[in-house]
Amino acid sequence: MSAKEAGARYRRLSQQEVDAVCARHDRLWASLPGGARAVFAWADLSGLDLSNRNLCDADFSGAILAGANFSGARLEQANFFGADMQGVNLAEASLRRADLRGACLRGADLSGADLFEADLREGMIAAAHAQLGIRVIEHATRAAEAQGASLVGANLERSRLSGIIAMKADFTDAVMRDCKLVRANLKQATLRGVDLAGADLSSADLSGCDMRDAVLVGAKTGMWRTDGADLTGALTDKPVGVAVDSLPYDSMLRDHALWCETGGREGSPSVFDKADLRALKSIRGLNLTALSAKGAVFYGLDLEGVQLQGAHLEGADLRACNLRKADLRGARLTGARLSGSDMRECRMGPLMIAADRLLPADLSGAQLKTVDLSGADLTRAILRDTDLTRAVFLGAQLKNADLTGAVRTGTRGLALFN
Repeated sequence: MSAKEAGARYRRLSQQEVDAVCARHDRLWASLPGGARAVFAWADLSGLDLSNRNLCDADFSGAILAGANFSGARLEQANFFGADMQGVNLAEASLRRADLRGACLRGADLSGADLFEADLREGMIAAAHAQLGIRVIEHATRAAEAQGASLVGANLERSRLSGIIAMKADFTDAVMRDCKLVRANLKQATLRGVDLAGADLSSADLSGCDMRDAVLVGAKTGMWRTDGADLTGALTDKPVGVAVDSLPYDSMLRDHALWCETGGREGSPSVFDKADLRALKSIRGLNLTALSAKGAVFYGLDLEGVQLQGAHLEGADLRACNLRKADLRGARLTGARLSGSDMRECRMGPLMIAADRLLPADLSGAQLKTVDLSGADLTRAILRDTDLTRAVFLGAQLKNADLTGAVRTGTRGLALFN
């Protein structure tokens, strides 16, 4: 049954009408007289510009939004139930806890969007009827669709996507921790570098997916299909390299810290190259100066305030780590993976090793996608060919830093630095 047959009528709005509704919504949020919630239910806004608008709690249920521009808009807790959002531009938009059940996002651009706890489950379309009250328009339950959509770098943590159809969608580097993907159809989707820690992928179809370097720690994978999927480099619960259980890593780290603190009088230095340290959970505050942990796995560890001056961390996996206020002066981090880590107020300036010699921190070729470096000291740091996509540099110090060839797409606070 069509929308018209059920009594639903789409009203086409002009850009001027939409601007007027948005202005009243702004007045409501500012507690000014004349304000009113933005209601666009069953309206046709296709191709219109709503970029950078504050439309939190707005109602777009059943609306036609095909090709509309919502880039950078605030859409927290907005209602998009059953909306036609084909080809919509939602890049960098905030859709936290938005209701997208049954919405069609085919070919949409959600790159860098924040969909924390958003609801993209199945839905059924209904409309108000003068005599019959709420009447179902589509008797079949309708799955949310995101076929061919771009969700590169999007935040989907704890979002609900059970039953979603997202074949050939691009989720590269998206954060999907604790995400519900039960029975999701993700055939041939790109999930490279996606963080799916704790996600529920039960009965999901990931046939032919590119899942290289994906994180599947703690994920539920019962009855899932991965025929033809590329899982090269995927991080699972299975230890990588030398596991914690096989060596007393905890005591070794503390011996190394004691060796550093006593100038070598007590304890002993240790080497953790290619070690899997995830089971330690936290090593915050330890003095691990000059530690060698090349290719080691630190994923998700609490390293707040740790001292790693001059450490050898080449090729290490430090994704989703808490490195706030860590001391990494002079550290060697070439090719290391730090995407999604908290590096606020981190010290990565040069390390003085002689009266006339400074050793800069080297992050050449490292991945720092979506890393928060607010207030960090990167003086003289080597960031050649480093991937800084959507990294945050608010209040960071980058005097004499080498950014040659660095990828700066979507960065914040880096515009002033050449």
